[in-house]
Amino acid sequence: MATNADNNGLRPDPDALLALADREDRKRKRGRLRVFFGAAPGVGKTYAMLTEGFTQQAEGRDVLAGVVETHGRGETEALLAGLEMLPRVKAEYKGHELLEFDLDGALARRPALVLVDELAHTNAPGSRHEKRWQDVLELLDHNIDVYTTLNVQHVESISDVVAQITGIPVRETVPDVVLEEAAELVLVDLPPDDLLKRLREGKVYVPRQAEAAAKNFFRTGNITALRELALRVVADRVNTEVCVYRQGQAIETTWPTSGKLLVCVGPSPTSARLVRAAKRMAASQHAQWIAAYVEAQPFSPSDPRHNRVVQNLRLAESLGAEAVTLTGRDITDEILTLARARNVSSIVIGKPVRRKLLDVLLGSPVDELIRKSAEIDVQVIRGDAPGRPESGREGTARTGADGRAAPPDLRGYGWSLAVVAVCSAICSAMYPFFELSNLIMVYLVGTMYVASRHGQGPGILSSALGVLCFDMFFVPPRFSLAVSDTQYLFTFLIMFVVALVMSRMAAHIRRQAKAARARETRTLVMLSLSRELAGARGAEKLLRIASRHVAELFHCRALAFLPDAEGRLKEHAGDMAAFNVTPKGESVAAWVFANGQPAGLGTSTLPTSGALYVPLAGLTGPLGVLGLRPETEGALFSPEQTHMIETLARQVALALEVERLESESLHAQMEAETERLKTSLLSSVTHDLQTPLAAIMGSADSLAAVGEALGREQRRTLAVNIYDEAERLSRLIGNLLRMTKLESGTLKPDLQLQSIEEPLGSALRLMEKHMGGRKLTVDIPADLPMVEVDGVLMEQLLLNLMENAAKYTPEGSPVSITARGDAGGLEIVVADRGPGLLPEELGKVFDLFYQGHAAGGGRKKGYGIGLAICQAIALVHGGAIRAENRAGGGAAFIVTLPTPKRRPVPREDPAKDEEAL
Repeated sequence: MATNADNNGLRPDPDALLALADREDRKRKRGRLRVFFGAAPGVGKTYAMLTEGFTQQAEGRDVLAGVVETHGRGETEALLAGLEMLPRVKAEYKGHELLEFDLDGALARRPALVLVDELAHTNAPGSRHEKRWQDVLELLDHNIDVYTTLNVQHVESISDVVAQITGIPVRETVPDVVLEEAAELVLVDLPPDDLLKRLREGKVYVPRQAEAAAKNFFRTGNITALRELALRVVADRVNTEVCVYRQGQAIETTWPTSGKLLVCVGPSPTSARLVRAAKRMAASQHAQWIAAYVEAQPFSPSDPRHNRVVQNLRLAESLGAEAVTLTGRDITDEILTLARARNVSSIVIGKPVRRKLLDVLLGSPVDELIRKSAEIDVQVIRGDAPGRPESGREGTARTGADGRAAPPDLRGYGWSLAVVAVCSAICSAMYPFFELSNLIMVYLVGTMYVASRHGQGPGILSSALGVLCFDMFFVPPRFSLAVSDTQYLFTFLIMFVVALVMSRMAAHIRRQAKAARARETRTLVMLSLSRELAGARGAEKLLRIASRHVAELFHCRALAFLPDAEGRLKEHAGDMAAFNVTPKGESVAAWVFANGQPAGLGTSTLPTSGALYVPLAGLTGPLGVLGLRPETEGALFSPEQTHMIETLARQVALALEVERLESESLHAQMEAETERLKTSLLSSVTHDLQTPLAAIMGSADSLAAVGEALGREQRRTLAVNIYDEAERLSRLIGNLLRMTKLESGTLKPDLQLQSIEEPLGSALRLMEKHMGGRKLTVDIPADLPMVEVDGVLMEQLLLNLMENAAKYTPEGSPVSITARGDAGGLEIVVADRGPGLLPEELGKVFDLFYQGHAAGGGRKKGYGIGLAICQAIALVHGGAIRAENRAGGGAAFIVTLPTPKRRPVPREDPAKDEEAL
């Protein structure tokens, strides 16, 4: 059987077919959901579900009654007796025993069909799912069909409407997406009088409940209103199915299964009358409606017609319409394409009032729309005021079917005269050498040029003047409008028609190219904004990028506001001077931030502020406000532009949200690292302080207790031990204090030009008695360049490196210190032949409190402070330090220092935590 698409010679849309195929594939993999839908309790939903269950069982399907609420109704219980019942599970709640649907039992039983009553039911606390509809979705995911029941008041999107009608709040709701998942929505309906009769007979509730329900929920007006809502829900569902089918089958012919109006609006002041008339028609038909404006050539913001279009579209939106801005070459084709895509049943258009001759020459969009509309009704009503005729096809195409033409383009008409004069001069030069037919081509080229550059009106003038000049100057008898040969009359006609068609086509191409350039600009700006926001970090930079692109895209001045630490909005990024925020503007921005809604220019909230303010809405509320002030005073943003601005604001807010979350994550990591460092510090320092203190106290206690009984050498040994341990303790505390000053930036190096031999010699003298028999070799070239260093700090750096080598190498092993200099700077290497470092620890050994493992195994004993101090000292000198493993075993620590001519600005180590101590 052929579809309408076949009859029309069309092929179905491949994307729509793929979407349908994907939807059908998902349906095959999941169970089918059938919802028995009603306006109120007692209409017979459960009875209808059980009846259909019996029918399915009689046809051989495995049917299981999962949960059925009979509410004591005899006929319902009688039907249930013939079906297999799933035992319910018991749940304890506040001392009461509740019986709930056994989801696990149903999954284990795995029937073909499960009957689950009351889809909106809330499960007992402790159940797997909070709501019964979630249980149903899990059954569907396991490819089990489900029949269920639902009342209209439980639909999430209209629960507030039901509460407004009945005065009773609805606490149990089902998301609309669950209804959209249903394969079938079966309406179970009962007239109000029959439902009230069932209520009085006790077939809905027990007598005591029925009496209370009749006084509250079950009133005739309530039931009638709920019945209408239920019918509308089902009708919308069916209409959606019709639209999906038409789209998948590429059926262009409109199926008027539901009323939908489309009204054509433009910049004419009387378009508002057309919009209000369409609103009345839509209300009388209970139909949805669309207000469409065809923009063949964009207006500049300074053009009064731009503001009138915006006002008319905003009026339509405020009256409940969906405002749509179309861009295309032909107004009629664009309107009909939209109407067929949206299944519009009726188009409302303004009555044309211009002269018939102009319609003949330029074409009437109203006549064309009526001729092409086919199955769609076209209602032509009075739109423009009498005595204000249209004056040009271009104006009509630009403003919509009811719009007034644009004011004459005087420059364009002047160019028409000039181009015709130039063409006549060229033809005069060609006349002795070419046939008259060749001269016609010159005028046609001139007409095409004028139309492509200045529009259709100047093109038509050029066509007429070209015919007249051709007749006057070149057709015998020359310099007269008389024609010697009547065949030239036909030539004139054809020439004029061809010139007219070419001028119209050139004008259309010009408008289309201009619209395409505008679309391309918007697309490029949006793409550029997305890319730059994705690659930028920092709220300041993000807002500068957003303000710049918004100003470029919408020809306005943009300014971003962010709250300060006290929650007050402050100008943060943008053209602050040009935006000129007034106290009134600040109050509008504060209102937008507090309420999360756009306000200002073009809105119904504080519209006289002169600028539009939109919220930068984040996940937890507004993050800031974006202000836009048109470059042209009083210009309005169109609904399409407003929607795009809100979309851009959401995109910017998303980038700010990501930045905020990253900042919070980094802060959390820093806090965790700080806590780890504090814990490590306390653990390390507590142990390392206790060790020398214990030795000092032990030696001092021995001296105090039995010192006189000890020999001189023993007393000297105890005293030396006290001194050594005190020195060790002093060095530890000094390192901690020095590290704290370096990290906080309070310790500034006292840089002086000197030889590296001076701090190295001091460090060698201090370390002489701690080398433990290790062979120390020093190689310092005589021509080593001078460096600017703090002698005390550099001595500490070298001392720590040598102490590190002595601590982690066997006694007797060699330690070498070498230095070399070149144009790149000075390099000092402290190398040993100890166990070396693990490869993954080469970059970690300079972290504060890091205590690594030797390459041969075993944790190194130390404070984890010395190498961190070395790195901090190297950094404040503008240098660096790194660790390497030596060939043949051992480790080398290389310190690089800049020479005075190439010293960079001292830099801080970003990996260090200033709050570590």
